[in-house]
Amino acid sequence: MSISIKPLADRVIVAPAAAEEKTKSGIIIPDTAKEKPQRGEIVAVGEGKVSEQGALMKPQVAVGDQVLYGKYAGTEISIDGSDYLIMRESDILAIL
Repeated sequence: MSISIKPLADRVIVAPAAAEEKTKSGIIIPDTAKEKPQRGEIVAVGEGKVSEQGALMKPQVAVGDQVLYGKYAGTEISIDGSDYLIMRESDILAIL
């Protein structure tokens, strides 16, 4: 997946996973009750953060990583008809 935008510094762009349509027991979830997804795939990564000493700290995530992030983390953006989140690397909780 290639996008036409490059994040700056320690920011990443995440393609959120689709919201769950059914529970594990088979109950269909209505649109009004669906929760925001908290997992997604990294599609772009910035160069990294500059430390106080002036050294460039490389990001710990890479394009293609599956990640978990906070429920309200990041800013929603739309690029070429697809929805993405742009967030700081520190908003990512874990790599799956």
